[in-house]
Amino acid sequence: MAYASTSGRARTSSKNPQAFAICDRCGFTYNHVQLKWQFDYAGAGLINKRILVCDPCYDTPQAQLRSIVIPSDPIPIQNPRVPDYYAAETSTLVVSQGAQTDPTTGIPIYPSVSLITEDGQTSTTQPIGAPTGLDPNAVQPQFLSTAYKVNLNPTSVLANGTSTVTVNCSAAHGLSTNAQVSIEGLSNNAANGFYSITVTTGVAFTYQTNSAIPSGNLLQGSTLIVTALVGLPYGYTQIPLTGPLT
Repeated sequence: MAYASTSGRARTSSKNPQAFAICDRCGFTYNHVQLKWQFDYAGAGLINKRILVCDPCYDTPQAQLRSIVIPSDPIPIQNPRVPDYYAAETSTLVVSQGAQTDPTTGIPIYPSVSLITEDGQTSTTQPIGAPTGLDPNAVQPQFLSTAYKVNLNPTSVLANGTSTVTVNCSAAHGLSTNAQVSIEGLSNNAANGFYSITVTTGVAFTYQTNSAIPSGNLLQGSTLIVTALVGLPYGYTQIPLTGPLT
């Protein structure tokens, strides 16, 4: 009379008897010594899941479940010697009472500060203009909660024969003096570029070009004037002729 074995996948030996046990995961019978605890990551280390499983049922602990432990900050060195960035950025310092302080760096902004190059020459010929190397297509759309690359929808861009160009908008532009704009597609390329503006009315503003522009309306169908944000060298409120120093 035949019968089914109840040993399952366990081995029976009269010389070396070993207890049987059931895998907590698949339910097959194995020798107890063949089963092992299931471990998995919890927090920064492994914990025992209190499940005895066979080799086929054992899951390798998933490292993606392990908490990321950030190492402690390095110990600050004593008597550090850091570069004097402020002295390197300025040629003259005139200290006056009540000087304004940069809100980001905390460095005082003195009224008589100018930038020079290593040969002692002034780094910019004038604190206005269209810096080189800036691409209108690279205007960032937003910085923090402020949106940029906003189309100002100009109705006219008027040159009066000098370096001053006046832009009239179809609606309130919402800008303030020293705000920055990117201008492209005018009939005179010398008036294109990135500029800091001077607000004249709620729907108009002016900007200064590097040279005089012949009188006329520079607006074309391809003209695009959008708000922008360009970095400024230390102590400047307007986009300089050569752009931010590097």
